[in-house]
Amino acid sequence: MVDHEQISNQAPLFSIIIAVYNDWAVLEGCLQSLAQQANGLSFEVIIVDDGSTEPPPEFVRSSSSSYFLMLIPQPHSGIPAARNRGIRNSKGAVLLFVDADSRLQANCLAALASAINTSPPHNCFQLRLVGNCSNLVGRAEELRLITFQRHMLQPDGRIRYLNTAGFAIRRTRVNIEMGVFDPAALRAEDTLLLADLMQAGELPLFVPDASVEHYIPLSVVAGFRKDIRSAYLERRTYNIIASKGVRIRLTNWERLQLITSMWTTARLPSIGRSAWFVLVARQALLRMISLAYKCFRVGTARRT
Repeated sequence: MVDHEQISNQAPLFSIIIAVYNDWAVLEGCLQSLAQQANGLSFEVIIVDDGSTEPPPEFVRSSSSSYFLMLIPQPHSGIPAARNRGIRNSKGAVLLFVDADSRLQANCLAALASAINTSPPHNCFQLRLVGNCSNLVGRAEELRLITFQRHMLQPDGRIRYLNTAGFAIRRTRVNIEMGVFDPAALRAEDTLLLADLMQAGELPLFVPDASVEHYIPLSVVAGFRKDIRSAYLERRTYNIIASKGVRIRLTNWERLQLITSMWTTARLPSIGRSAWFVLVARQALLRMISLAYKCFRVGTARRT
């Protein structure tokens, strides 16, 4: 790990913040992709360990990468709180949030730096996300991302979408002490941030040349299990968003349009129609969980 004293007092362009909770296995690929992003750009990497039950592996504790890497442990408080902790320890002019399972593609940071320099009116930037097509879950993710980003892209180049697998914000736009993410939103905190930006009349600028691969090393069954575990926490976040009066969720008509568009895109040889069926099954499962939770709340309210 590079010593703080070896780093110039000059602030780096990027502070890359990664919150980790037992995500060590996929983090190595993320760090390797960062090591290939030199191109004369200055950046620091801040890893916040959110009380993982597994100790950091040797490749994190003894990293010899050319960039500065800081590892910050904290008691388990949730990924949003961990990201905010990283912000308070950052120095960069631009804060870039990626997930442990993110892998920056070639020249990603250079493309992002160019977009930031040529877009002074914009404070927030959404990088283009792609899936890893080496397995069925990855192909389904690629199909979802292609279609969703295309659908959410606005005529002015901004996008009604925010994903912390690759999201950047200028330091001047951030309250460093308060942070960027609401600690009450333990899941879908990036969607809550998007709602706050929309309420302020601001959307992220889409940067199509800065690509990040979202690598999901899960089987279809394991992916469904993860969706089920996350559904309750996401519902709490969507309740917070609803209280703000901001419409985030797609209408039924928009969902139908997306599903139809996905069916067409699934013809690509790199994806295949099986990915479409996985996506539809996932969406059906999430809708059933959402309806079940809503019925439970109504029933509870009547009993009380």
